[in-house]
Amino acid sequence: MVCAAFDVSRSSYYEYRQRRTQVDAKRLALKAQVKHLFTKSRSSAGSRTIQGQLKAEGTAIGRFKVRSLMRELRLTCKQPGSHAYKQATVERPDIANHLAREFSVDCPDQVWCGDITYVWTGQEWSYLAVVLDLYARRVVGWALSSSPDADLVVKALDHAWEQRGQPRNIMFHSDQGSQYASRKFRQRLWRYQITQSMSRRGNCWDNAPMERLFRSLKSEWVPALGYRSLNAARRDIGYYLMGYYNQQRPHAFNGGLSPVAAEEKLKILSGIS
Repeated sequence: MVCAAFDVSRSSYYEYRQRRTQVDAKRLALKAQVKHLFTKSRSSAGSRTIQGQLKAEGTAIGRFKVRSLMRELRLTCKQPGSHAYKQATVERPDIANHLAREFSVDCPDQVWCGDITYVWTGQEWSYLAVVLDLYARRVVGWALSSSPDADLVVKALDHAWEQRGQPRNIMFHSDQGSQYASRKFRQRLWRYQITQSMSRRGNCWDNAPMERLFRSLKSEWVPALGYRSLNAARRDIGYYLMGYYNQQRPHAFNGGLSPVAAEEKLKILSGIS
């Protein structure tokens, strides 16, 4: 009588009753994987990112199914909204903008970008300098210090140069910060035979890959109230940059591959050709 009243066939009703009593073990396993990856990303990974990570692990699944699983688990990723940036056209007369927003390069160690940001570490601000390889958006060097001086950016550059096997004929692009225009930093570039390029004054779009990296770091990883100490920040940020971001986090620029995987793919294709 109830089925007739709601115009529902009895077979559909019995199928629904049977489905409710059965446990979908495969779906539960997928939920566990999604929850693990979401927690590992500190609530920053969305359906696209998680779908890419599952694919890398050998699990074939669509983005919309991941979104459905996240909805069932009540998982909502944290990502900031858009921001209005200023525009400017003034270049330094002695250091031109050689990169000119040509952010796509043919191979690793062709163009590096650098920038500085700040994080709260207990009772004061500390400053993070990062060097990014433009080919696969891989972090190749970084340094963290309580002083935003030339030594900070030199240390990050030294780390990148040693980490990548002391390469030659690189372009290093940054904004017009005083640290990058300092004599000490420019002398280090000269020693490493690196060409310097600088963005136009006040134009963050000229160094967009670095701005995007810092946005990801602060929105995805850094705690809302900062860190308790400089050492705690150094350990956690170091793991994010050289571990999670480089090796595990899918990057849209690389077609869903992590920076390390994108470079490995290039090596394989180069070996085949």
